[in-house]
Amino acid sequence: MPSTELLLAFFATTAVFAYIPGPAMLYAAAQTMARGRWSGLMASLGIHIGGYAHVFAAAAGLSMLFHAVPTLYLIVKLAGAAYLVWLGITLFRAKASGDTELPEISRKSGRRAFFESITVEVLNPKTALFFLAFLPQFVDASAAFPVWLQFVILGTIVNLMFSSADIVCVFLAGAVMKKLKRSGRAQRLLQRAGGAVLVGLGAHLALQRG
Repeated sequence: MPSTELLLAFFATTAVFAYIPGPAMLYAAAQTMARGRWSGLMASLGIHIGGYAHVFAAAAGLSMLFHAVPTLYLIVKLAGAAYLVWLGITLFRAKASGDTELPEISRKSGRRAFFESITVEVLNPKTALFFLAFLPQFVDASAAFPVWLQFVILGTIVNLMFSSADIVCVFLAGAVMKKLKRSGRAQRLLQRAGGAVLVGLGAHLALQRG
């Protein structure tokens, strides 16, 4: 493994990146606002599982394809953006449930949020490029572990730390929902706000350069 100094720098830098508000945190919060805390937690788990696709891709060098074939990067980016917009519109137009049904509905929608979130994360080329650009700075070619294994171990740590930030965001959004859940109008506004956030994230991804 890399030296102790390199590992300390890795953990410090990863923590900074993990807790800076970003698209994944906004996505988890949007799912929480629209479907409840359970769905937010399942969305965070889905993002975490989807992240491993990029970890292993970086370890195998597959992410370099996005640099070598810009058209492939554009196709994946637009597909992910379109999927986010579609999810947002679906949530925005969905009928809000009554207060007594909310916990049950949230658990039923948790599985859906989980699988949707895996798809969203896998279709996010920015994550692939982040791992490809970030991890090599902390890989030691002269270490006892092979480079690909260092990629997997460091990538797993990054994924766990980012997911911890997503979970914190879910609980914060859940606390807001708990205060407002007695109001049916507030629930409808939160659901639509969650949908609007997803549409905004999709538009941002589609229009962002690089």
